Amino acid sequence: MTPFTLAVSEPWNQVYQPHHWHWLASALMAGLPVLLLLLALTAFHQSAPRAAAIGAGSALLIATLFVGMPWSMAIESFFLGAANGLLPIGWIVFSAMFLYQIAVDTGKFEIMKASIARLTADRRLQALMIAFSFGAIMEGAAGFGTPVAISAALLVGLGFRAFPAAVLCLIANTAPVAWGSIGIPIRVLAQVSGLPLHDLSAMNGRILPFMSVLVPLWLVRAMVPWKETFQVLPAILVSGLSFAGTQFAWSNYIEFGLVDIIAGAVSLMSTAVFLKLWKPKTVWRYPEEKEAAAAATHSRRETFMAWVPFLVLFVFVVGWGVLRSQEKLAIDKQAWANIKIPFAGLDKKVVRVPPVEPEPKPEPAVYELKWFSATGTGVLFACVVTSLVLGQGLRGFGRSFVSTSRRMVLPLLAIVPMLGLAYITRYSGTDAILGLAFTRTGRLYPFFGTFLGWLGVALTGSDTASNALFGSLQRITSNQLKIDPILMCAANSAGGVMGKMVDAQSIVVAATAANLNGQEGAILLKVLWHSVALTAIVGVIVLAYAYLFPHLVAHGIKLVVE
Repeated sequence: MTPFTLAVSEPWNQVYQPHHWHWLASALMAGLPVLLLLLALTAFHQSAPRAAAIGAGSALLIATLFVGMPWSMAIESFFLGAANGLLPIGWIVFSAMFLYQIAVDTGKFEIMKASIARLTADRRLQALMIAFSFGAIMEGAAGFGTPVAISAALLVGLGFRAFPAAVLCLIANTAPVAWGSIGIPIRVLAQVSGLPLHDLSAMNGRILPFMSVLVPLWLVRAMVPWKETFQVLPAILVSGLSFAGTQFAWSNYIEFGLVDIIAGAVSLMSTAVFLKLWKPKTVWRYPEEKEAAAAATHSRRETFMAWVPFLVLFVFVVGWGVLRSQEKLAIDKQAWANIKIPFAGLDKKVVRVPPVEPEPKPEPAVYELKWFSATGTGVLFACVVTSLVLGQGLRGFGRSFVSTSRRMVLPLLAIVPMLGLAYITRYSGTDAILGLAFTRTGRLYPFFGTFLGWLGVALTGSDTASNALFGSLQRITSNQLKIDPILMCAANSAGGVMGKMVDAQSIVVAATAANLNGQEGAILLKVLWHSVALTAIVGVIVLAYAYLFPHLVAHGIKLVVE
């Protein structure tokens, strides 16, 4: 493929202390684009596309005028990020919303709603099952925004207020993220850190189950006061403990790729069975809602057909996850399935240097159009099969496609520059400037190193990308401070998942699914403290492992499925 280039540049080494400024001043300057993005969304109430453009523009200026990155490299890094914003990220969100639209247009979504309402009309319990358990299954199978898009749309369709639905799905999409998309974040962490894959997965499985018990409680408490929360405590414990127990056992003893899918399925089934045996004394619904009417009754066949869109989705996203994860299938090695476009003025021209890397390391800059194995393609195939099975017809399929296209214009205009900002941050080295600031915290590094993972996800929107950015740095720093590198590299991923709810990409996806375009800033303000508080709790857990229970850090893990 013809390479994309603005100018052929000489190699450029990243600079982590520009103009010999104090490390704190450098970190504050490096974080300015993200701050401007957040202020534009919140204080100045700008639209998501405009706020993203402000953030990307300021990142370009910081990279060139402060850090000293050549203009051509900075611009190419923006275009590389923008391309990744369209595919795979935008492609996944578009396809997920397309599937939802087909379910609505065929009338199956109404039957789905009735089937859930027959199980429980209580909004607290519906949030547990859909945002937490079902969302975890979607995260494990697809990731990259799919669980938030699908779960938020489901909750709104059930009658949830749109704003709380978006917030709840963002809070819920945390504890499962480390094993998202068939374990890709853990795979990348092992690659960049050089540490054993199974040890890293098992260590995450010893940190995050504590959060998997807490998050369902946190989720319900975000909806209602403590009194109403304790009314459904038995269901909360069933949901959380079944998920956490499975998450721990599967990641430590069985296999690492399907952790979320199995744990989410066990949690969903356990909660559903429990609700057949136990009901809360009072059914909680929003104050403006009338008392829940009896759910419409449908035959088993009708109910099954109503769930076909999401059953088909599950089959396809798992299948596509296997295509990506199994090297022996080698789909991405086929030229027709992986179109590579080198950014010649950037590819291996940016060099990461110590202390971020042990040795100078040129950064690749090749856009890989993995159009066939992309999760969005799997979801699109699910859309086609669903439409055929439900007898929608070509005209109806076209109407659903047009409706989805109109709805996705603004979100894509926001996602593209946001990914451009993330890639400028990565290639200019401002992410490393921020990361190095966290390494100066001494014995408190296990706590603040956890926030380094959070920062990586907040900047990039991806636990995979955060692990790629900071995995090596975590290992280097932990070795210098005599802290177990397995613990700190796992902490990067475990802390990162709590940053998922505040990254701009996830905010846009949640707003799109809940039809809240223009309210991205309000959503961000609502979830920010949840994100910081949950990350702090993960940091305390990591501190405990570092200094109180170092013998419990995972080493030499052997899984049943290698």
